[in-house]
Amino acid sequence: MTLFKPTSKPTSLSTYPIGRFAPSPTGELHLGSLTTALASYCHIKSLGGDWLLRIEDTDTERCDRQFSEQILIDLETLNLHWDGDVVYQSERIDIYDEYLSSILVPLTYGCLCSRKSLERYWERKAIIESANLQNATQKLLNRQRYPRCCIEASLAKDQYKLRLQLPDYLIGFQDGIQGLQWDNPQQTLGDMVVRRQDGMINYILAASLDDGLQGVTHIMRGLDILPMTTAQISIMRAARLPAIDQWYHLPLICNPDGQKLSKQNLAQPIDTRKPSQLIAMALQLLQQPAVDIDTPARMLKQAIAQWDNTPLQGKDTLNTPTH
Repeated sequence: MTLFKPTSKPTSLSTYPIGRFAPSPTGELHLGSLTTALASYCHIKSLGGDWLLRIEDTDTERCDRQFSEQILIDLETLNLHWDGDVVYQSERIDIYDEYLSSILVPLTYGCLCSRKSLERYWERKAIIESANLQNATQKLLNRQRYPRCCIEASLAKDQYKLRLQLPDYLIGFQDGIQGLQWDNPQQTLGDMVVRRQDGMINYILAASLDDGLQGVTHIMRGLDILPMTTAQISIMRAARLPAIDQWYHLPLICNPDGQKLSKQNLAQPIDTRKPSQLIAMALQLLQQPAVDIDTPARMLKQAIAQWDNTPLQGKDTLNTPTH
């Protein structure tokens, strides 16, 4: 196993900063997603760059066009204006399939394993390899990687779910908020399902290809995506797309009880009837210098001028106020 592979090549196409906000329309924006949008906007604008908007709606079962429209309305109300046209991943499936059927072919294979069959596999393996039931239970908790049951089966790739082999070596990258990161994507994630049997494209594959194709240079997103980053680096390299110049993974926004704000946890949608107060609250949560309460446009101009990642560095979470 190779111990280390540098991530510096291929380099990005341009030194012009390009950031992006890429929400999934499985619900309306909440305070957690708003802070990600605001932080990525202010940061890239402080560098004089463009802020792209991409709607990551490949999950046709959970995504809704109504939520996509509401996200755009909310961003415009808050004066978070994107550069260029909005990109909808649901309209780009042919592009992802083209990569899977061309440059990424050597890394893919068909798989017929169901979740239930994998559960049975890990249960048997844990019991066989463990001296007692307690150890077996611990092994069950640690299972993540796909055991490559189908890698030699030569299954038709268009009839079964499609897996992509991730490299088995350490990859390092500098995160502008979380510091130096190292991970082995094969050991952490194994061979990922990049296309389901019904044709649905995996999030990280679509995001990786689009970030490269859109020329994104700076990615600022939530800390919950950090474990996927070396997989994204690997996919972009395999697809011969330009590398991301700078990574930033923001602390997760949590409620006063320490629970992450998310749609799954029924986080409340933002209320944009008082946009200036909402921007001020989000900036305070991001530990940015205070701005004067004014129109959203003027507040954002001030926030951009004084944007600073330093207060966020090394933090895993940020808690919302108790009131």
